[in-house]
Order: sequence, then C-alpha cells, then structure tokens
Amino acid sequence: MDYIPKLDLFDFTQGTFERKQKFVEDLGKAYEEIGFVAIRNHGIDSNRLQELYAEVANFFRAPIEIKAQYDDTMGGGQRGYTGFGKEHAKNRNAGDLKEFWHFGQYTEDAIDKTLAPNYPKNKTVVEFPIFNELGKWAFQSLESTGVQMLRAISLYLGLDENYFDSRVYLGNSILRAIHYPPITEDPKDAIRAGEHEDINLITLLVGASADGLEVLNKQGKYIPVTEVEDHIVVNVGDMLQRLTNDKLKSTRFFGEIIQINSSIQLHLLASFFQPRLT
Repeated sequence: MDYIPKLDLFDFTQGTFERKQKFVEDLGKAYEEIGFVAIRNHGIDSNRLQELYAEVANFFRAPIEIKAQYDDTMGGGQRGYTGFGKEHAKNRNAGDLKEFWHFGQYTEDAIDKTLAPNYPKNKTVVEFPIFNELGKWAFQSLESTGVQMLRAISLYLGLDENYFDSRVYLGNSILRAIHYPPITEDPKDAIRAGEHEDINLITLLVGASADGLEVLNKQGKYIPVTEVEDHIVVNVGDMLQRLTNDKLKSTRFFGEIIQINSSIQLHLLASFFQPRLT
C-alpha cells in the first residue's frame, strides 16, 4: 500500500449495517497493510480545537522560567512540561526538535475511585487557566473517539464489539500537546521526531496535515501523509500488534524537517491510547 486510506467514522457510528461493515473491513485491511488511516467526521469540535491550539501556542510562547515550573522530569515526564530536545527516539542520540506538555487521565469525576492513587495528578497552569480546561476537553473527546475505533477493530478481529470498553475505561492514556519551533539553523542529526513505532494500543494524531509525517510501508518505502486536513490520523501501536499476534501492523514513522531558516512552526496533538492499569 502506497497511501494512507481515508475513512469516515460516521459510517461506523451512524451508518447502515452495510456501511458499518464496510468501514470495519476497510479499517482492518488498512491496519494489516500499513497500520495507519485518516479519519473524518471524528466527533472533535473544530472550533474548540482551534481554541485549544491558541492556548497551546500561548503556553509555549511563555518564558522558559514559567514553563520550567511545570517540568516533570522527576516524575518521568508523565504529566506537565518536557523541554526542547529532551526526548529522542530509540537508537538516536540527537534530541527531537520539539517541546511538549502531557495531560493524563482524569479520575476525579469517575465513579470508580480505586485507580486514582495509581495515576499522577495533572498539573494546573495558573498563568493560562483555559489551557487546563481545553486540555481536559480534548483528552476526553479523543478518548471517546478512540473507543469507537477500538470497537471497529474488535469486530474486525471477530470479537464482541465492546471487547475493549472495560479494558480502556479510565485507561493510562496520555494526551501530548507538541510544539515544533522554527528551525533557524542547521540541526545536524536532529529531526522533529526520530524514526519509531508507538508502544501503546492506538495513537490519534490531530494536526498531522502539516508536511513532514512519513510512514514506512511493507515495501520499505516511506509514504508521506498528505491531504488529510480535517482528519485525525489513527495508527496501530506495539501493544495492539502484540495482542493480535502481528495481524495488525505497528508501523515505523518519523517527522521530517521540511524547511530550514524559516518562521514555520507547528503544533500537534497526539493521544496515546492505553489500557487501564488493573
């Protein structure tokens, strides 16, 4: 496969039986072949998403002294801020050209309180209160979309449609808000995101329409992800590949630098969908 298939989630959630079945089959085929799809009608409100992007930009424009208050290095980076160049892909020494923020599971509103002690608390940015509110909204909205994707995967695998529901309820998922600053000088060996596979069940990428994301197909060729504006890119992670005995493919990908010495900067959301801890 030399392209990223585009599917309509509406076909699965509100379509006829035939449209739902076709969505399941098309999704399964894509995940066996290349491990990535682009999804439209995903249920994420575009206006609120733009509000979140604005707040994310405001936070990352803040002085490093403010951002550093929310550094979570001692906690393994599970919540809060991670600075520019601190993360790097496996088998690479150069740090990725990005900084990011982690939102995690919100247990305070849950009926089941037993998992709360297992999860670090989310950090609250006092300088940008709407950032916190919109981050929680995005985390929970993408969580709902992720559940629908897992239901379609369950049917493709011949399982009950709700097989994953209880296993990902209050899951140990992470929403990462990423800032790729302008590249103003030769980065040498560093790139935006080194070659890697994701380790989780599935990943939902919001804002992946910007040039630079490339996916490795079965023929060993990198395929650029293009023309997916207003879509969410959803890929299989290592956990799901292992759970399906390699039937579904966790695919290697990377984020390339398109232009040096420009004012271009990018913001991206990545929801790393994981099961609950018990």
